[in-house]
Amino acid sequence: HHLKEVGVFSTEIKVSDLSGDGGSNMPEKILVSACLLGIGCRYDGKEKENPRVKKLLENPDVVLIPVCPEQLGGLSTPRTASERSGDRVINQAGEDVTVQYQKGAEEALKMAELYGCKRAILKERSPSCGCGIIYDGSFSRQTVPGNGVTAELFLNHGISVFGESVLED
Repeated sequence: HHLKEVGVFSTEIKVSDLSGDGGSNMPEKILVSACLLGIGCRYDGKEKENPRVKKLLENPDVVLIPVCPEQLGGLSTPRTASERSGDRVINQAGEDVTVQYQKGAEEALKMAELYGCKRAILKERSPSCGCGIIYDGSFSRQTVPGNGVTAELFLNHGISVFGESVLED
């Protein structure tokens, strides 16, 4: 039995080999709430697909990086609905899930930094992803000015955050 050499394997890969033109025309990477792309990761196990967000998949100038901070924080899907109340996140059963939301936000930030994302499109009103307006913590569908845990962390680290409704068709 003889093995025939069919090619040469190199263990050296230059960054320029991976980036094509040296990186000047690389598509922008944007972190996006996975539920907006049709992933069933919301608290109720459903998705919240947004046609305008999904249409961005066709745009060669952007690459969408889907993320669910709540799952990254260790919460199951489905899970009990949660809302932000001050600096805490409490679920509808009265359990404090702040630690999981903080962990998920930190992991999502790591992903944003890993991929070089400067912008994020996040699910509006979410206790994790909401930006500018979130539910008030009373589970009555009332909203208040504020940010979800992940959106707040992103903003504090210079990542621009947008809700899905600001996208144009």
